[in-house]
Amino acid sequence: MTYPTRRLFALLTLAVGLSASLTACFPVIMGGAVMGGFVATDRRTSGAQLEDEGIELRASSRIRDNLGERVHVNVTSYNRRVLLTGEVPSEQDRQTVEQVVSRVENVQSVVNELGVLGNSTLTQRASDSLVDGRVKAGFVDAKDLFANAYKVVTERGIVYLMGRVTQREADRATEITRATTGVQKVVRVFEIISEDELRNMLPQPAPDSKSTAK
Repeated sequence: MTYPTRRLFALLTLAVGLSASLTACFPVIMGGAVMGGFVATDRRTSGAQLEDEGIELRASSRIRDNLGERVHVNVTSYNRRVLLTGEVPSEQDRQTVEQVVSRVENVQSVVNELGVLGNSTLTQRASDSLVDGRVKAGFVDAKDLFANAYKVVTERGIVYLMGRVTQREADRATEITRATTGVQKVVRVFEIISEDELRNMLPQPAPDSKSTAK
C-alpha cells in the first residue's frame, strides 16, 4: 500500500472515530494494530458531547431566526465553550450574534472570532476545507498526538484549535498546524489540563497475569 493510500485510510478511520465519539474510547485500527500505539478518544464526557451537539443546532437556528441569511456564522461548541467564526456585515451584527448564542441553554462561554466583512466565497471555503484536511492529516501522521483529542476549524486561512489537552499537546499541535500549507494564522481555544489528568483519562493496561499469579 502506497503512503498516500495509507494516509487516506488513516483519515477515513479518524472520521469514523469522530462520528463514533460517544463510545468514549474508540480504538483506531490499521491492519490489525492500534494506530501509532494510541487510541482515538474524545476527552469530553458523553453528556458534554450531546450538549455540544444541541448547542450548535440551537445556536445556529436562533442566529438564522434573528439575522436571516445576511450573515455567515459557523458555531462550534466544545465542552460547552462556543467558538463563533465567519463573517457579518456590521459590528452591531457581531455583537447581536454573540448575545443570541450566549443565551442558548448550557453555553458556558463564547469566543467571538467573527469578522466584520463580506461573506467568504465558495472558493475560499473550499480552500479552508483543504487546509482543515491537511491539519488533521498532520495530527494523524504525528506519533505523539491523540488526533481525535482536537477539533479543527478553519476560516479564511485562520485555523482554530479546540480540545482538552495538556500544554505539551497544545504546543505540539500548534507547531504542526503552523507548518501546514495554507495556514495564515493559528488561534488556540484550548482547555488546558495537567499531565496527571491526561493519564487518568487514558485506558489502564490490563494486569499482568504472570505478576499477579501466586
